Amino acid sequence: MMRLLSVVLAGGSGSRLWPLSRQAFPPPFMKLGGSTLLQQAIERGQACGIADLMLLTGKDHQFLAEDVLRQCPVPPASTLLLEPESRGTGPAIALAALQCGRQFGGDTVMLVLPADHLVPDAKAFAASAAEAFELAAKGRLVAWGINPTGPDTGFGYIEVERRSGECQAARRFAGTVDAPTAQGYLASDRYYWNSGMFCATADTILSALERNAPELLRAARQATESSQTAGGKVQFDAEAFGLLPRIDIGGAAMARSDNLHVVPATFGWSDVSSWPSVANAHPKDNGGNTLPEGSVAVDASSTHVQVDSHGPKVVGLLGVHDLVIVDTPDALLVAHKDSAERVGEIVDALKARRHEAVQLPAVVHRPWGTYASLKEENGYKVKRITVKPGQALSLQYHHQRAEHWVVVRGTAMVQIGDAQYETLPGEYRYIPLKERHRLTNIGNDELVLIEVQCGAYLGEDDIVRLADTYGRA
Repeated sequence: MMRLLSVVLAGGSGSRLWPLSRQAFPPPFMKLGGSTLLQQAIERGQACGIADLMLLTGKDHQFLAEDVLRQCPVPPASTLLLEPESRGTGPAIALAALQCGRQFGGDTVMLVLPADHLVPDAKAFAASAAEAFELAAKGRLVAWGINPTGPDTGFGYIEVERRSGECQAARRFAGTVDAPTAQGYLASDRYYWNSGMFCATADTILSALERNAPELLRAARQATESSQTAGGKVQFDAEAFGLLPRIDIGGAAMARSDNLHVVPATFGWSDVSSWPSVANAHPKDNGGNTLPEGSVAVDASSTHVQVDSHGPKVVGLLGVHDLVIVDTPDALLVAHKDSAERVGEIVDALKARRHEAVQLPAVVHRPWGTYASLKEENGYKVKRITVKPGQALSLQYHHQRAEHWVVVRGTAMVQIGDAQYETLPGEYRYIPLKERHRLTNIGNDELVLIEVQCGAYLGEDDIVRLADTYGRA
């Protein structure tokens, strides 16, 4: 009987989807269509009848991934491969294939799914996958091809004899190309976009890497041998992991493969890696706009608006066309759709200024809950903090700020120095400068409090952790 494993890639920085996506909150954890893209990718594998999941994500995103797994209607049997840093799809899939061979056997068919794609019809995808699995079990490397709709320079291309709607052997993997070449490909009937989704046995992937990228495979084996596994989580040594070359799986395994087959996608698909592609995944009004509910558009067309705020916000458009407008509590993006692929340049400029808006989203997720900055001026900052039942912040102190806490929902245990105070809604605690303190939710419901920080410096790096449940001290 064929053994199947779903391998979901949930890494990356998502700079092209700034400001909604940040380094600490990449695209797989964004919600689109009611659930996160990561959850949709997991459920896509489950729709194919696959019970086992291998999830690759950043070490810093472990708790985000675990939250998504808990939210799945049918939580899968999962193994998490936690990357110290992003090195690209080549190292990620090499490590997954090695772990798959160890855990399930080299003849296991790996269904590789990036977690930043939108496939609205999981059943249609599963129907397409059945033929791909049969080919993969016979030793083929099988990729899903997308009929190109424009001369896109962001996608890789796969050449076939002729696009026919049937599965066929590929002539070559062309990778990404420049605009004139992409225009020629679009005019031809021989090219598909490479979707980034593929399947093959672990042994087939490793054999392709042995032939085409032996240096990558050697480094991946060293990283695997020095890794540590506990509780369904694989932790990699940072030094060994850093030796992995940055390479895309297309260039590592497909570009020189004579064993590549293409299954045409017979289902809706969108690579939500840019704001225009996100817009295309939303329903349009009569003017081609994609807007939040309740918006007003007058003499406006082909404009995408996305609002992420702490409360309802009315959006009005007047006399604008072909724009992308993304509003978050701490950042606003206004871009022409023709320039939306260059949002990364804004992120680079903010990095040069060491601005927090590159790293942290407006609502920052932590293993214990979330926090959001509501107001900040010189000398003070106001935050809304939520803590999950049974969870606790680290025992910590600050060099440059004092804090005032008011509980508005739930029951808190507040430690200040050596004293412990049960704190109910409407009650208040003061934490002096440099005093040890800790916040714990001792109730059965979510704890919500308002924190007011006062001091000369209010940066997130002014935290000295003395003890921590999550190993951050």
